[in-house]
This record gives sequence, structure tokens and C-alpha cells, in this order.
Amino acid sequence: MSRTRPGVGMTGFASMPPAREVQLDSDELAAMRPALEILGGRRLAVLTGAGLSTDSGIPDYRGPGSAPRNPMTFQEFIGSEANRRRYWARNHIGWSHLRHADPNAGHAAVALLERRGLMTGLITQNVDRLHEDAGSINVVDLHGRFDQVICLDNGHTFSRRLIAAILEEINPGFLEAAVESGVVEMAPDADATVEDPELITSFVMAVCPVCGGTLKPDFVYFGENVPKGRVARAYGMVDEADALLVAGSSLTVQSGLRFVRHAAKAGKPVVIINRGTTRGDEFAVLKLELGVSGALDFLSRTLPDLPEASEPIGVSGN
Repeated sequence: MSRTRPGVGMTGFASMPPAREVQLDSDELAAMRPALEILGGRRLAVLTGAGLSTDSGIPDYRGPGSAPRNPMTFQEFIGSEANRRRYWARNHIGWSHLRHADPNAGHAAVALLERRGLMTGLITQNVDRLHEDAGSINVVDLHGRFDQVICLDNGHTFSRRLIAAILEEINPGFLEAAVESGVVEMAPDADATVEDPELITSFVMAVCPVCGGTLKPDFVYFGENVPKGRVARAYGMVDEADALLVAGSSLTVQSGLRFVRHAAKAGKPVVIINRGTTRGDEFAVLKLELGVSGALDFLSRTLPDLPEASEPIGVSGN
């Protein structure tokens, strides 16, 4: 990837170059051999989490070394104008930092697995759209899309770029003041912690350009349900697969863990690649504590072709 690539998904640190391809050492290669034996010859459903995007400069929620966070819930967001103001102010700052990420070797590897016909589809808990940037097509964005904003009153949708432009126009000098006050923490959903509370209270929120309604980034908050159609499509990917590969997810939230339980209940092998324990470890036939990007890159190049390669299942819907 080019070091000046603008980033279609418009997330990530604009000032950071894309991560270099990760090379596995001899111990890591030895650890990957059981994964090849389990996954070889099987069509895979792949589930990814925030740990996959850390090599693109996007912080993790719960990985080793991650700062403790208490994200705003959906109920808090809709229940208080002050909460919405705080959220949008912090998100606007985060957006200014997290809008030009490049996919890393792990994202490219998943796209290669799809092109090789080794996948039924991809379920991602990430909202950064880096999988799509890397070329993945059959993707369920389980928790939504960071590049869209939705009106809670009438369902109108807008690009995040448009709303950012509106916010910049109605809050002149805000980002510069934020830089001076200091952004002390970033998160995968572009939340940012700011030390100056007066800066937050001065922020002017945007309203829906069509109806004047309440705007929210188009992803699933804590305490909000994943749309049923999206869940059904993800289950379909697991049902069509012979095995489930989990990469970079702690499986802390039920929205991802349910697919691991579903696969295990159906007798399908589950392989998890993640640094640190996950809630799905007990269901896995193999758990690998390895770097996600390097492991996925190895699998994408080393797994054998299927006897009869076939196309992924339908890509329509969200």
C-alpha cells in the first residue's frame, strides 16, 4: 500500500504509514502447523475483531496493554443532550485523527482467502471498513459502519465525511483548540478523551440536514441490538462453512461469541488466533496466541486449494 493512500474507509491515523508485512519466526511457524491440519481442505467462515486493526494504528479495546475504557451506551446517548454533545465533540476529534488508515497484511490476507474461494464469508466486529479497503467483498459489518451517519428520527443516512464538514463549519477552531488541550486517548470507534471540559461544552452539534433530527454514527453502541437481518446473514456464513476462524477478537460481547458457540454446537472446528484469553477459548479446538496479521498472511498463502473451489454465498444486505 502507498504511504500516501487516502483511505477509502476513512479511519485510522492519517500520519502513520501502513504496517509492514509480519514475518513469522520458527516457533510461530511451528505453532501454525496444527492450524493448517485443522483448516486445510475446509471452507471457512472468518470472524475478526479489533485486534486485527492494531497493525493499522487503530487502538484495541481489550488487548494486552489497552487502556481501560467505559464506552457510552446507546441509552446514555439518547437519554441526554449533554451526553450526545460530549460524544460528538470527542468523536469529531477522533475522526480528525482516525480517517486515513491503510489495511494491513491481515486485512489483505482475508481478502486473498476470499479470492481463492476458501471462505463462505467474513463477519467483522470492526467498524473501520478496512476489510473492504483491502478488497473483501462478502462482508457482514456486524457492528455497523464508521463511514456513515444515521438520523434516529427518520432513518436518513449520510457520509461521515459530509457530517465532518458540517461540524467543522459550525465549530471553527475547535480541532485546533483540541490539539492544544491534548487528546490523551483514542479508541477503535474514534472516541477521544479530552482534558478540557469547557471545550466539550462549547461544541455545537449538527442535526440531520434533511429533517433536523438527531444524528448518530451508524454503528451499534453498547446496549443496542445488532439488526436481525445482519445476524441472520452471519449465521448463514457459519452454517455454510466447514470451520470457523476467529482472528483478533476477545469475544467479550455476545454479538461475536454466539457464532463461536453456534459453530461448536454444530460440530465444526473453531480456531482462535488472539493475544490474550477470549470468552470462546473453551469452544476452540485450537487457540493460538500469535500476532493476527502474520498468522492470517501465512494461512492465506499456505492453505491448500479446495478440491472444488466455489463462489462465496450471496453478498446482498447488511
